[in-house]
Parts: sequence; C-alpha cells; structure tokens
Amino acid sequence: MENDTISAIATANGIGSIAIIRISGDRALEILKKLSPKKDFPPRYASLTTIHNSKKDLIDEAIVIYFKAPFSFTAEDVVEIQCHGGFIVAQSILKATLEAGARLATAGEFSKRAFFNGRIDLSEAEAIAQLIEAKSEDAAKILAQQMKGSLKDYIEQIRDEIIHILAYSEVTIDYAQEDLPQDLVNQIEEKLSQLTLSLESTLVASKQREGLMQGFKVAIVGKPNVGKSSLLNALLNFNRAIVSEIAGTTRDTIEEQVKIGSHLIRIVDTAGIREANDEIERIGIERSLEAIKESDIVVVLFDSGREMDNEDEEILKLLEKNKENKNLIYIKNKIDLKQKFKNENIKFDLELNSKDNVISLIKLLENIMDRTNFSDEIMLISQRQILAVQNTLTNIQEALSPLETQELEIFSFHLNEAVKEMASITRPFENDEMLDKMFGSFCLGK
Repeated sequence: MENDTISAIATANGIGSIAIIRISGDRALEILKKLSPKKDFPPRYASLTTIHNSKKDLIDEAIVIYFKAPFSFTAEDVVEIQCHGGFIVAQSILKATLEAGARLATAGEFSKRAFFNGRIDLSEAEAIAQLIEAKSEDAAKILAQQMKGSLKDYIEQIRDEIIHILAYSEVTIDYAQEDLPQDLVNQIEEKLSQLTLSLESTLVASKQREGLMQGFKVAIVGKPNVGKSSLLNALLNFNRAIVSEIAGTTRDTIEEQVKIGSHLIRIVDTAGIREANDEIERIGIERSLEAIKESDIVVVLFDSGREMDNEDEEILKLLEKNKENKNLIYIKNKIDLKQKFKNENIKFDLELNSKDNVISLIKLLENIMDRTNFSDEIMLISQRQILAVQNTLTNIQEALSPLETQELEIFSFHLNEAVKEMASITRPFENDEMLDKMFGSFCLGK
C-alpha cells in the first residue's frame, strides 16, 4: 500500500451549493497549510479560510475540517475542503492540491485505504458503494445497518462456528488411531444442519428482496396496439413513447425510471409480441422476451375491444414459461370500448383505460414492492456475497459424507474451504486482483 497523499473531488459533478475536495495521507495537513494563510487547524473543528493556488491567487473562501489519524474515514490524516459548488472552483482547488504535492486518487482509493487500514471490511465497503446508488428507502436502511457491521457480525458468527467444529476434526487427525465418538458426530451433523438452515434462509431472503438493492424492473408486455405505450406515458406522466393506431409502432424496448411510493423503478415498454414482419421488428421482439426474463414484475395488457386471438395465446404460453419468481399483473385495457375479449382462464387484476387513469395500477405496483420491505433480517447485497454463501453451503454438504465414514482429512478440507468462502465476504487475506476489481467500480473521491 503506497504512503503517498491522495486528493479528489468527493461530490458529484455539476452546480450545487457546495463541493468537497478530500485529501488523505501523511502530508494532508501540510498541503492544506500551503493553500491557506491560516496555520492552525484543530482536529475535527470547522475552520473558515481562504484557499489559494501556488501563485497565491485567491480561488475561494471555504470551510476546512482536519481529521487527525486514526480518527478519519481512511484512518489516515484527512482534510476536507468545502468550497462553493461548481465545476471550475472545485477543479481549481483540486489542481492546487496536486501542485502542493498530492496525487490524484484512483476510483475507490479512499475506501480501499480504509479497508487496508482496518477501518472497514469488505461488507461495509460494498454497503457504502451501494448506499450511494440506493433505489429505495428500505434499501438505504439495510445498507446503513451493514455499514455499522451487521453483516460482518453475522458472517463472523458463522465462520467461528465452522472453525469450532473443524477443531474437533483437526485434533482427532493428529491421533491417527482415534475416531470421533458417535455422539460427537451426531452433534456435528446437527450443528452443520443448523448452519445450513441459517445460510439457506439468508440466501432466499436476499434473492427475494434483490429488487430493493438494484431497483425493481417492470416490463409492460402484450401484442401490438393493446396500449402499452399509452400506459408507459401515463405512468411517467409525459409522452415518452410514440402512440399510434398503427400496430407495431414500438419496434424496440423503451426504458425509463420513475419513483412509485418509496421505490425507484425501471419501466420497460416492450415491442408488441407477434410473428415479426421484418428483421428490425424481429430484433425488437427478441429484446422484449429478454426484458420479460429480467423483470421482477410483468404487466400484461389485453385489449378488451378485440376478441382473443393466436397472438394473445402465444403471450400466455410465453409467460407460463417465464413466470418463476415474477409478479404477473393481468390488465384488461381499453374498457371504454365495446367488450369483446373473453377468456375464463385469465383472472384480471385490473380493468382500466391507460389513456385516462392508472392510479389503480400505481397502487398495486407499490403494494407488490412493499411486500419485500425492510426488516431486521440479514441480507446479502451483491452477487459476490451470494456466490460465497452458495459455495459455503456446497462445501458443508460435501463434508457430511466423509464425516459419516470418518474420512476426517476430506471432511476438514471441505470445512476449511467453507471458512475461506465466508471470510471472503468480510476480509479475505489474499487475491489482490479481486480487491482491485471491486474497489475500481467506486466513484472518485470515495
């Protein structure tokens, strides 16, 4: 880990009331004193001072806070300069810090230093990264808990219990003539069964509530000209998609974001699903099928003014194949028209006219998303964490058979692998490439 002092703008680009330039490293305070005529900066006190470049030109008047190591985010000396918001001012101060001896931080380098200095573990680092992009209030609450170490405590508990079991096996291996007593084998099997149930419960809860982290994806599907684009425009409250009486007007998926209740969701208006007339339409329909597979909620539209036909039947068959782990909302649209659509096998959730009022659909969507609301249950927040738990479960299951036959070297091998997988969620002790890849996805200044 390099000991040089780094600097970056820690706030988003654009015009705002303030911008923050963060400096971290042994020379942070020295660099601040080169920029300011003020020479006394008591730790953790806000100081008002002017900021100058290397030519002594005034850049701005700013609030400065000095955090003395180890009482900072990175556990190093840290200086935060809170200047007036705006691209030019912040960039000018950043340039001045670099001229004074700092180096421009790479993406995620502040969090990476916090990790290597023992200030945070990987689960807390991932929570910080995802909190910045939280898609719902409930997600923010879960991530705030993980920043305080709730997932770390859970992982450490599981890891310690596996190590405790492993100790019995390792001691017995040292005495080659000895076997584990049968009552101890039974106790170990019971303990591993309890660990399995706990980890499986965490996996299921995490997958069910994945939409909280990534943002729920809602696909609007149906055959051409059933009112999908009108429904999208009504949900967005502006004319995003072209609406026409000509079937097949939407030839590609259209994706937009909108907030419903406390959730930020992605709505996808898909191309009408039917037998394609040309190559462009075929590609659009293929993308519609992909949108259905990737969505958490599928809104299925049927035209009440038209009789059911083969295209409607094909859509029902398609949904039957892809309904696993999805919420399906069946809507009879265009109810202002003479009713011709009939199918006793479809139980419609709503009947509406997408051009007039979609409040009932908005309320239904909000209710569905609120079912996966915040609770105190532990949740995994990334695919990396989910894969580690899945691998842990696999190793626990593969350890049971050699335990029964007293092949303790193989049993210990699988439990050691399980311990490594659990440790990788919080603080792995090797694999720098994985660390660089994860921290490289962070924004500058974080």
